[in-house]
Order: sequence, then C-alpha cells, then structure tokens
Amino acid sequence: IIIIDDHPLFRDSTKQMITGLAGYEVAGTAGDAREGEKLAMEQKPDVAIVDLSLPDKSGIQLTQTLTMLLPEMKIVIISMHTKIDYIINALRAGALGYIAKDFVAKSLPACLEAVLQKNYYLDPSLSQEIAAKLLDLSEEDEFADSGYGGLSPREQEILRLLAQGVAAKEIADKLFISPKTVANHRTNIMSKLDLHSTAELVRYAVQLGICRADM
Repeated sequence: IIIIDDHPLFRDSTKQMITGLAGYEVAGTAGDAREGEKLAMEQKPDVAIVDLSLPDKSGIQLTQTLTMLLPEMKIVIISMHTKIDYIINALRAGALGYIAKDFVAKSLPACLEAVLQKNYYLDPSLSQEIAAKLLDLSEEDEFADSGYGGLSPREQEILRLLAQGVAAKEIADKLFISPKTVANHRTNIMSKLDLHSTAELVRYAVQLGICRADM
C-alpha cells in the first residue's frame, strides 16, 4: 500500500494504523501527485490511498493517470468533501473506494478488504448524500410525465424554493445535495419550461400555485 497525502501527520497516522493491520504493509508515502506517481511506478502496490486535494494536481486527475498506468492497482480516495459530485467523479476516474477523512480510522480496514476483492466501497458516513441522490433519480424517472410541465417532485420543490428567493447553497443544505446539483436542476427546469429569466420562473411558479405571489 502507498499513501499519497500532503499532510505529514495524516500520512504518519494512517501508515501506523495500516502497519498494525495483519497482512498489510506500507511500501511508501508521498506528499504530492508528482511524488505519488513516481512512487506508484516504482513500487507497483496493490492499493494507493490518494487524498482528493493535493497541492500540484487533484486526486481525481492523479487517479485517472494511475488507472491508465497501473490498471491492476486499486485506488481509495480520502477527502473532507462528502458531496455526491465528488464521489461520482472519483469513481468515474477509476477509484474503487471513497472515505471521508474523519472516518478513515473506522472505515479503512473494511475498505481495503473490499477493494482488494475488486469491490466498490463507500464509507457509511456518505449514506445520507447517496440516499438523497438515489431518491432524486427515482423521482425523476417515476414522475417525469407528471404535471407542472413535466417537472419531477424534486424539480418542483427546487422551483418553489427558487421562486421564494432561497439561495442555491441554502437549497443544497436543505435537500442534502450540492450547490452544483441545485444549479443543474435549475438549468433543467428552465429548459423544460422554456423559461429564460428568474422573473419568468417566479411567474410560472405563481401561476401553477407552487408559491404565492406575495412571497
């Protein structure tokens, strides 16, 4: 196993933890993507633990590079970011595991076991974000042809909040999704309803009774 993270204290504590696990050995550590790529090519480890936020290159970019260079190596992303967009991008880049940094001590042993068997592993602390996304996708599929111009229940909810003047970040926090996902929903809503401004969006919401004109 190799560890690629720019925080020496985290590298050392993670190395110590892995060393204490039966059957695992840390072949080396690196503080940035360039050193990490070099270390991976030298050691060709079974697993690389990669921080999402590195000083010279993102963990996503490094994962893409390492996946091409060493396709048999399993990659676990660790990050302070727990929004679904980060998780999806990490998996698309080739990672098999994703762990929130605050839960590394609890989740890493199970994660290593899973990825070495070529299984995906997402630590349990991410379940709220994942469940919200799955519910959102389910609603879009089930209610795509419903009223309100074909908007799904989630889109109707976001339309109502936007029409009330609620900021994207507040909507994201309320619905347990990322601001980027809110922005994507807004774009889809405007496209489906053929609206071109916030004023038109508010008028549409009022006409449908999604929100009141005096809000």
